[in-house]
Amino acid sequence: MTKPLTPLLDQINSPADLRKLGESDLAQVADELRAETISAVSVTGGHLGAGLGVVELTVALHYVFDTPADRIVWDVGHQAYPHKILTGRRDRIRTLRQGGGLSGFTKRSESEYDAFGAAHSSTSISASLGMAVARDLSHGRNHVVAVIGDGAMSAGMAYEAMNNAGALGSRLIVILNDNDMSIAPPTGAMSAYLARLVSGHTYRSLRDAAKQLARRLPKFFYDKARRTEEYGRAFWTGGTLFEELGFYYVGPIDGHNLDHLLPILKNVRDMQGGAVLVHVVTKKGKGYPPAEAADDKYHGVAAFDVITGAQSKPKSNAPAYTRVFADALLNEARRDEKIVAITAAMPDGTGLDRVKREFPDRVFDVGIAEQHAVTFAAGLATEGYKPFCAIYSTFLQRGYDQVVHDVAIQKLPVRFAIDRAGLVGADGPTHAGAFDIAYLACLPNMTVMAAADEAELVHMVATAAAHDDGPIAVRYPRGEGVGVDMPERGAPLPIGKGRVVREGSRIAILSLGARLGEALKAADELAARGLSTTVADARFAKPLDRDLILKLAAAHELLIIIEEGAAGGFGAHVLALLSEAGALDNGLKVRTMTLPDRFLDHDKPERMYAAAGLDAKGIVAKAVAALGGIDRRASSLIA
Repeated sequence: MTKPLTPLLDQINSPADLRKLGESDLAQVADELRAETISAVSVTGGHLGAGLGVVELTVALHYVFDTPADRIVWDVGHQAYPHKILTGRRDRIRTLRQGGGLSGFTKRSESEYDAFGAAHSSTSISASLGMAVARDLSHGRNHVVAVIGDGAMSAGMAYEAMNNAGALGSRLIVILNDNDMSIAPPTGAMSAYLARLVSGHTYRSLRDAAKQLARRLPKFFYDKARRTEEYGRAFWTGGTLFEELGFYYVGPIDGHNLDHLLPILKNVRDMQGGAVLVHVVTKKGKGYPPAEAADDKYHGVAAFDVITGAQSKPKSNAPAYTRVFADALLNEARRDEKIVAITAAMPDGTGLDRVKREFPDRVFDVGIAEQHAVTFAAGLATEGYKPFCAIYSTFLQRGYDQVVHDVAIQKLPVRFAIDRAGLVGADGPTHAGAFDIAYLACLPNMTVMAAADEAELVHMVATAAAHDDGPIAVRYPRGEGVGVDMPERGAPLPIGKGRVVREGSRIAILSLGARLGEALKAADELAARGLSTTVADARFAKPLDRDLILKLAAAHELLIIIEEGAAGGFGAHVLALLSEAGALDNGLKVRTMTLPDRFLDHDKPERMYAAAGLDAKGIVAKAVAALGGIDRRASSLIA
């Protein structure tokens, strides 16, 4: 009978504890770490596949390098759950993405082992290079390691950083975690042997000696010798692109084989000078059959049953906004062959995977390249096509210069479908769509819409499809709609015109976007307190419905303006209109309600909106506070 193994993960409270173990113990640590990751995410939900793919790599990195003195920078952070377990956060790992719990990404304020906060991709090499240069300026000796996935390498920022790193010559290690693109698959023992050989001290010493000798030759022969060595090594190992960027390339190696990983990482750690790229090939979802079998390798999951892999997603009678957008766009695309769609590596998240199944030649996934996506859409627009550029609000920030210069200035009719507008819950501040109203509504030629419910979203997609007088954007939240009756087909809305949803007399609530439901609840509560309330849906942040806004201002004592965005957006534009029109001169009270001037930590969306004061209770409180000083009758009713 085989004697049961003594659990090792229980003995590890920090990487220092891990480094006390023998190398022969690390495979068991990896097995236990993988099981613990699966168990934790089955409770909390989150990003699973990427973390399972780097379990062995995580163990090897913390074993070989002296963290936290040596810096490990994880790109995006999706894959950092095993890292969190090994770095003193195992006791809190089942609070992942929960209110008051661990972040789903790396976060500097959470742990000294999180060298850099990351939730958007392709930042790790730039940040790591900054750390490496700071170390050099301070005469430090610690190592800096960036871990970046092959998907993140599709972004231009990664190559900008590599180009700069190769030129600076600072000591930097980049781990390319190749888990999908398979730039060059490992070829077993020979691949590992060659990687270990070229990363070893003997090869590098001979290489340096040969370089010294070659430098004594005429320049023509020196250049030939240098290129012969580089291309000879590239022939066996790949990596010519990285070599041309100034990196010493090592790989590809099997990222799940600790016998290969450990000696190569040690060799790389002990190299002197310059930038090194280690090409590691891994498999998303490794070690968990349901994840390995899934198309998305369980990239993002709800809580699930560990045995079956079945996810426990809550049932809803209302469709998700993303699904509504995709279906509405499909309907428009069936009627207009000029409609095309673009996504930046988020076909599933934006719903464009559904459109692509029917129109594979009219949907373009450009990779993690939002800047390119926007200008690519602009190019399509110049030729008479009707591009829908579907990008999350938080990701569109990365293409803002292109929105301004390549789209707005040229007044090109690019349609921006802005998913995840407002607060997004478990993904927290890095993914919140807080700023798009402010950064789009300030642009000349731009039209900005916000859907109050799923039916309005259908009409706004139709509006965008019909609009050819400059760029237009429609923003909509994450999650399910409110359960309204859905139209068979969207009808284009009059540009810049809102609607009155409920008539009242004393208070007017002007809502932009999906807070309309809370505004109606607030109106009910205010009516119960004797305060008759009008509720209007602005629909457009730009252009403003001037007539509607001035009528509301003239007919009410108090105007409350509410939006799911940062200060400086819709409310600021309405205030400017009221001021210009003199509507503030007659004693009108105006209050704006925006997201607070701080980043809100992850939690359930309803709790986040309550904390921001953007729920019915917050709206009522705002109205009461505004009227309390001039209306004793209302104050007594409230009491």
